[in-house]
Amino acid sequence: MSEHRSGVVALLGLPNAGKSTLLNRWIGERLAIVTRRPQTTRTRLLGILTRPGVQALLLDTPGLQGKANDALGEGMRRAVAETAADCDVAVLLVDGARGWQPAHDEILKLVGDKPCYRVATQADRGHVDPDADWDHVISARTGQGCAELLDAVLEGLPEGPSFFPEDEITDRPVRFLAAELIREAAFDCLGEELPYGVAVEIESFDESRADLVRIRARLLVDRESHKAMVIGAGGRKIKQIGTRARHRIERLLDRRVHLELWVKPEPGWAKKPRRLRALGYL
Repeated sequence: MSEHRSGVVALLGLPNAGKSTLLNRWIGERLAIVTRRPQTTRTRLLGILTRPGVQALLLDTPGLQGKANDALGEGMRRAVAETAADCDVAVLLVDGARGWQPAHDEILKLVGDKPCYRVATQADRGHVDPDADWDHVISARTGQGCAELLDAVLEGLPEGPSFFPEDEITDRPVRFLAAELIREAAFDCLGEELPYGVAVEIESFDESRADLVRIRARLLVDRESHKAMVIGAGGRKIKQIGTRARHRIERLLDRRVHLELWVKPEPGWAKKPRRLRALGYL
């Protein structure tokens, strides 16, 4: 009987290196939210990829930042360090336009002597130095080189059993994924206006009807002055956020969704570990 391989694959790098886009492409579902803003990913997100004879536990991580200024930042740095230390194989994604930076050496030290692929991203934009010492050159957005990288990663996993049923793609509850899609929609609709201190909390998630899910969620803002910014003139922004988020959640759940959003100022939420745990960030 042929051996079965399994293990943890850490997707590591600086902010906006393409980690979440790569995770989504490999899984084939929109698990991780993707925006152009830094610090979009706030915690580890597990994607489960099962193929005949192999199961990879793909961990998307926050982009490694400098010194943390609050409990959220500390949790993000800790998530990177713990994932790098505990993985079986690491994939270090480097934005080809920005090139190698000192922080990438810090990540390599966290990985230690485990297998680590140095991967240049953004290949579709033509910025990657072809003479640099890359293991792979990819574009997670277009898919260029992603299948070849995945084959190499899967081959490098150790012998081991499957840890999850073959039809599962994540260990995160649907409520968390819905909250992240709402936060992604807020990023999209508010753009550069969006304050960093925004989070989403699901207040109710009613699946009692087979054809409809009713969701009520709060958008938490760090300052009272941010409330009007998120709501917008005549409520247009919050309506735009809700419409975009509802469409994405419907695709995730394959059901109609009734989504209600409201905005609540909660100063200092990012500094409170207990609050961060309740939001799923720690």
